[in-house]
Amino acid sequence: MPEPISKDTIVIRRGLLRRSFPAQLEMALVVAAAVILIVVLPSLNAFTAEGSFLHVSDYTINLYGKYLCYAILAISVDLLWGYTGLLSLGQCLFFSLGGYALGMYLMLMIGKLGQYHSDLPDFMVFLGYPALPSHWVPFRNFWFAAAAVMWVPAAVSLVFGFLAFRSRIRGVYFSILTQALTYAASLMFFRNDFTFGGNNGLTDFKFIVGFDLRRPETQRALYLCTSILLFATYGLCKWLTKTKFGKVQRAVRDSENRVLFSGYATAHFKLFVFVLCAIIAGVAGALYVPQVGGINPSEMTPDKSLEAVVWVAVGGRGTLIGPILGAIGVNALKSWATRAYPDLWLIILGALFIFVVLFLPGGIVSIPGRIAARLQRKPLPAPDPPPSPAATPVKTGAPASPPP
Repeated sequence: MPEPISKDTIVIRRGLLRRSFPAQLEMALVVAAAVILIVVLPSLNAFTAEGSFLHVSDYTINLYGKYLCYAILAISVDLLWGYTGLLSLGQCLFFSLGGYALGMYLMLMIGKLGQYHSDLPDFMVFLGYPALPSHWVPFRNFWFAAAAVMWVPAAVSLVFGFLAFRSRIRGVYFSILTQALTYAASLMFFRNDFTFGGNNGLTDFKFIVGFDLRRPETQRALYLCTSILLFATYGLCKWLTKTKFGKVQRAVRDSENRVLFSGYATAHFKLFVFVLCAIIAGVAGALYVPQVGGINPSEMTPDKSLEAVVWVAVGGRGTLIGPILGAIGVNALKSWATRAYPDLWLIILGALFIFVVLFLPGGIVSIPGRIAARLQRKPLPAPDPPPSPAATPVKTGAPASPPP
């Protein structure tokens, strides 16, 4: 007779559908990806001839540097959404603030090599600025700009998060507020009199700490910095989610009221995660700007933050490795689709999101768990057939006496 399936076994199998890669497989993938991204690709770019089959072009290195910046941004979205339950639609604001902080330094490094041969940035000469605005002056120093990459997003997120979490704003209301924040900021940056270049933003960079940004060696170094930062961010977030803080963080996601009744100040936990994710996004934006060659307000509009949410959903939220796969995969698809079918990209993106939500809610990383669950699934035991009348035993003995 087949062994009946217990309730615990059914629960475990359902859990497999939501599980990401097994720990050993995930670690193997991370190590393999680190070797490929940090060692193999830069080596093939630097030490192979251009005509060689193995050569990785400068364009490919630059393109993958952009993808990895998006992957770091996706980790910050996932740490908020997947682990804390805070769906922020404003992460690209912090991404752009970090980019603008470094972009200001890069603009001042152009010097007299601009179109107007002035010490002022070209857009300031064009708009008739008599002198450099006072808030631009400290950005002549690289280390001040590097610090601003972190403290500017941190300051904005700290003020906004403190006000939001103190008022116990959560759920869809928090998402709407973050979307309104990034939309308001983008409108401000689109203004020419906001001293950040208006529509065109900051562009035409030449040097960074004395190195020519147009040189392949400089772009390769930026790519390496981005790759190392990606794995460092992954390691930091992985460690954080394994600590007691990470357990409270997931408890807040699952049932914040229970955590409150247990005596924890959930607002402090959420504020810390919100500020940390803003800093991660800001550093990613700072590395994005010199590799792409510019930053403008369109990078902080709400639709960009919505795209980052799609990356995380496609890869698998609450997994860390899923957002990396989702960001790289979706942006690679975008690079192809915008060339092959430029008018259909938004339709393709929307269809992809709907497919994942309906048929693959755990994202790409849930596929191994789904396969394992299907392979390990046992058929439910068939009910025993009712006994046939012919097989029913007949009792022998004295017949019953007839009624009087």
